[in-house]
Amino acid sequence: MMSGLQRFALALVIIGAINWGLIGFFQFDLVAAIFGGQDSILSRIIYSLVGLSGLYSLSLLFKPDREVVPETSRT
Repeated sequence: MMSGLQRFALALVIIGAINWGLIGFFQFDLVAAIFGGQDSILSRIIYSLVGLSGLYSLSLLFKPDREVVPETSRT
């Protein structure tokens, strides 16, 4: 099961991926448009959080899967 931090990191990675897709396809930076340009402090904070979330998500890539063992029926 994912922790709250893992879900938050995943959400930011998805936001970053969508933003990169918009940049690649339409040359439109959504984060910069919302937060006042690429050089604004808020945009830089968002970019930094997305980058840190990507680094944190690397640990999820190598996290072993837990094996689910069904309970035996009790009679």
